[in-house]
Amino acid sequence: MAGSWDGSQSDDSSHFERGVDHIYEAFICPLTKEVMHDPVTIENGRTFEREAIEKWFKECSDSAKPPSCPLTSQTLTTADVSPSIALRNTIQEWRSRNDAAKLDIARQALFIGNDESDVLQALMHVRQICRSVRSNRQGAVRNFQLIRMIIDMLKSNSHKVRYKALQTLQVVVEGDEESKEILAEGDTVRTLVKFLSHEPSKGKEAAVSLLFELSKSEALCEKIGSVNGALILLVGLTSSNSVNVSIVEKADRTLENMEKSEEIVRQMASYGRLQPLLGKILEGSLETKLSMANFLGELSLNSDMKVLVAQTVGSSLVDLMRSGDMRQREAALKALNNISSFEGSAKVLIGIGILPPLIKDLFYIGPNNLPIRLKEVSATILANIVNIGYDFDKATLVSENRVENLLYLISNTGPAIQCKLLEVLVGLTSCPKAVIHVVSAIKTSGAIISLVQFVEVRENDDLRLASIKLLHNLSPFMSEELAGALRGTAGQLGSLVAIISEKTPISEEQAAAAGLLAELPERDLGLTRELLAVGAFEKIISKVHGIRHGEIKGMRFTMNFLEGLVRILSRITFAFNNEPRAVTFCREYNVASLFIQLLQTNGQDNIQMVSAMALENLSLESVNLSQMPELPPPNLCGSIFSCMSKPPVITGLCKIHQGVCSLRETFCLVEGEAVEKLVALLDHENDKVVEASLAALSSLLEDGLEVERGVKILDEADGIRHILTVLTENRTERLTRRAVWVVERILRIEDIAKEVAEEPNVSAALVDAFQNGDFRTRQIAENALKHIDKIPNFSGIFPNMA
Repeated sequence: MAGSWDGSQSDDSSHFERGVDHIYEAFICPLTKEVMHDPVTIENGRTFEREAIEKWFKECSDSAKPPSCPLTSQTLTTADVSPSIALRNTIQEWRSRNDAAKLDIARQALFIGNDESDVLQALMHVRQICRSVRSNRQGAVRNFQLIRMIIDMLKSNSHKVRYKALQTLQVVVEGDEESKEILAEGDTVRTLVKFLSHEPSKGKEAAVSLLFELSKSEALCEKIGSVNGALILLVGLTSSNSVNVSIVEKADRTLENMEKSEEIVRQMASYGRLQPLLGKILEGSLETKLSMANFLGELSLNSDMKVLVAQTVGSSLVDLMRSGDMRQREAALKALNNISSFEGSAKVLIGIGILPPLIKDLFYIGPNNLPIRLKEVSATILANIVNIGYDFDKATLVSENRVENLLYLISNTGPAIQCKLLEVLVGLTSCPKAVIHVVSAIKTSGAIISLVQFVEVRENDDLRLASIKLLHNLSPFMSEELAGALRGTAGQLGSLVAIISEKTPISEEQAAAAGLLAELPERDLGLTRELLAVGAFEKIISKVHGIRHGEIKGMRFTMNFLEGLVRILSRITFAFNNEPRAVTFCREYNVASLFIQLLQTNGQDNIQMVSAMALENLSLESVNLSQMPELPPPNLCGSIFSCMSKPPVITGLCKIHQGVCSLRETFCLVEGEAVEKLVALLDHENDKVVEASLAALSSLLEDGLEVERGVKILDEADGIRHILTVLTENRTERLTRRAVWVVERILRIEDIAKEVAEEPNVSAALVDAFQNGDFRTRQIAENALKHIDKIPNFSGIFPNMA
């Protein structure tokens, strides 16, 4: 075995072999110690390789010395040399004989199964011959058909042999088109491609170097590109973190040679090498630009690629879009559509100035206007841009009657473009500055009726989703109008309920539909009755239970969906006064218990707030539902002792309502053990949650109930301390107003009033409310201050003037 694992014995090593002449000493240059190619004689008769002796003479001249003989140090009178023609011819004849002998030896050795050292030596001879006799090497190699024999060595089981065969082929075909064509016959190129992924680093480097040499031929570029996997492997090598820089460089240069083919450029782009394609969009002919832009529109791009495309050719694409030529506009729109859906690339396009021509194309009607199919693409691009997270000034898009134009187009186009136009409005209504303009235009045009109708669409899911998302965005600003449009149209209301109750993983559409219904006025009795009629509340409470028990999945939209469901469910508690079915439903489904459980939905402030508000309504209804039990009839036996019997003792009455209470039947907060949970929420950081919880607790102190009993219940739950803290913190005007009302009721209890009178913070808070609150709050604060003797009570001093 010879040398290291890669068979790297020196190509210049000298071995005596059968049929190979010895090297004569006269052939050897005294300076290079190698056989001479161009022997020359100097003044003293010594012979050297021309290049070597000329270098020696130059060194003498550079050091300001006269020319001399490098062997004898004899000073010469001239640096002139004379060619040794006879010796050169003799060396050439010797070299030709030896090359022929070496090639014959190589031909006999290059067979699979031969001794590895013989094969490696044969390959070395071929490299030596090709390097030393470049002018004649091709004919000689082809004569012995050695190219095909060397190719066969690529099938060897030895890494060393395959590596040296690749190196040898590299030397053989370098600069010779005919040799390259011979090499490219059959499956050789496919084998080279396979080596890109299966060979060790050195073999991989040799394979990519050979492919680079082949790629210098335009015809062979097509051959390489046609091999399955070639381009994706080469592109992968250019983007790899290989420690072998040569592999990366050669792969990159190979691909550069192949960029002349538009088809290969398209394939490269599909594998992530976009720059060649982008370069043709920038500098190619018009037909090439159109071809590449059309392909770009169909290409799958990741986010980084979209940004790169926008930065590199965004301006060129916008220029094409402005063209009067429909083919150019179509190609540009397709490409822009593909890159507009990511925030980073959309931001670049906005900076380039895509919006003005885009809006013009969308709304313009006249000569050379876009056909509907391209208006749909324009609408898609605009929808992509306005729905990204980038916070550009969307209010500019709603000026100059543009919303009216959008609404007009929605009413007069087909489902595909309607969907995209609705998505544009969804994006605009997500912007606080723009939504006001959209709402105004919809109110002025009365378009809410037609927008609501899309809720019933069944054959186009995207269109229905866009419409529901738009109505959801509009609902905080147009709840009355939406309620009016939905009230009486059972089909549309029923469609929303049907969407919410679908048995699928929770979807964006379900969350939007629930959010839309949740925003409608909760005291709209007509709408509540229609929801009862279509069985909405039964379906909604079933969904709530399913989510809480983990039976309904949907990671992304679960909490938004649950919040919407809870808000819709809470509206049933606003209908007690006028709708008997509301009480019946709440009893049957134990709604009060569910809302108490939802108080503990930590991290979901709105759910906790709405649950507390619903519990307030339920608790206020408890007074009407709690009843004294029927007493047994008096003893009518006529006994003389009957008048002496004790009246029956009634036990188990509610502490606050003094009747028979339960959470399920009368919604009693005390019986449902909700007081402690509501008190706990008084420490919540969200003011609205605190206010709703305080309102629910205040239902225990309402007129018609014994205040002393209610205060005692609050005290047992440690509620008084928390309520006083809410008062003294003075967090919001609404919260302070509610706290003053509750504290005044608490201070009616003399013992508590005496204790609170010693707390200066409470007194100061009541004084502040007395001085700065609204009229009603000042009155209540005055009464509270009287309870703690901070203001004298004159009612006992002056007689009743009446």
